Amino acid sequence: MSTAVASGWSAFGANRFGSSTGTAASSVQRAARRAQSPQYRGGKFVNSDPLVDDMIGGVRGLFSRSATSSPAESLPVNTTVPGVPDNAKQFRVTWYGHSSVSVEVEGLRVLIDPMWSQRPSPFTWIGPERWYAPPATLPSMQPVDVVLISHDHYDHLDQRTLVEIAVNPANRHTRFLVPLGVGAHLEHWGIAVDRITELDWWEQVRIGEATFTCAPARHASGRTLFDRDATLWAGWAIAATEQRLYYSGDTGMMPAFREIGEKLGPFDVTLMQIGAYGDAWPDWHLTPEQAITAHGMLRGRTLLPVHWGLFNLAYHSWREPIDRLMTAGAAQRITIATPRPGEAVTIGDTVPIHAWWTGTR
Repeated sequence: MSTAVASGWSAFGANRFGSSTGTAASSVQRAARRAQSPQYRGGKFVNSDPLVDDMIGGVRGLFSRSATSSPAESLPVNTTVPGVPDNAKQFRVTWYGHSSVSVEVEGLRVLIDPMWSQRPSPFTWIGPERWYAPPATLPSMQPVDVVLISHDHYDHLDQRTLVEIAVNPANRHTRFLVPLGVGAHLEHWGIAVDRITELDWWEQVRIGEATFTCAPARHASGRTLFDRDATLWAGWAIAATEQRLYYSGDTGMMPAFREIGEKLGPFDVTLMQIGAYGDAWPDWHLTPEQAITAHGMLRGRTLLPVHWGLFNLAYHSWREPIDRLMTAGAAQRITIATPRPGEAVTIGDTVPIHAWWTGTR
């Protein structure tokens, strides 16, 4: 490859693709871990329940895309950064749009799938654009103690965001917890390997007074045309002294929700993926109604919906996921927290239930 071509390739975001191997030394260790995983078969990671794609549904979706797949007006966003919790036992969750969440528990600040870039894409000039700027800057949330990543798709694993967190001196002790193989991307981007912990499903790590468990999910991975399912995907459970949280990551419906609830629940709050479903990929993402069912299987108390409200990633209208969730939740009397993007929710206090999205086209 010529220097000019290499420079152009870099400018177009080659580094954003990441790497599924990492350095020579770490790739050997990573290969050994993969070989030991029950989820790794035939040279790739697999689901306990295989994914089914519907090509006919995909064609149908092309002709049925909603005219309101993105909002026509500005959305109400809370830009007031929450103060320091009153005490270390306070359990606070802040949703920043899509699947980016801050969790404050046991004196720790945990960022889940932080995505602060303009587009979930390897390129800066193409791909869905966010509907509003991040409600808070990353420096306003320092120090970050733990970053949890569910899988390596661009809307969940964002190079710019992770590097900005990692290079901030205030975050020099930040730990990055990721599913098997995902650490290679972080290492490729310059994050020190001793800050990265890769986990298989059901494996745990304890940080401070909180235990983090990598939980099963039903999805896929890959950042190029050539690395499909080279890394693992997962959900996460956080168990503190008095509180428990579950994050679904991206997942389709699966029996494992019940096992997760039995082994790791009950959960004070479940962060459930509710958007970007479609007929073409029925097993990749939960529908809103399935999220309600899964919440029950998990033995959840309060449901806080994620994976919606920031990007146009499917054919449905931007409001459809939350409207369907609220209807299904009301029928089963489920407590659903609906904070504005950037609005903190203190678990155990009054849950914010306001339909802020209804006044926006």
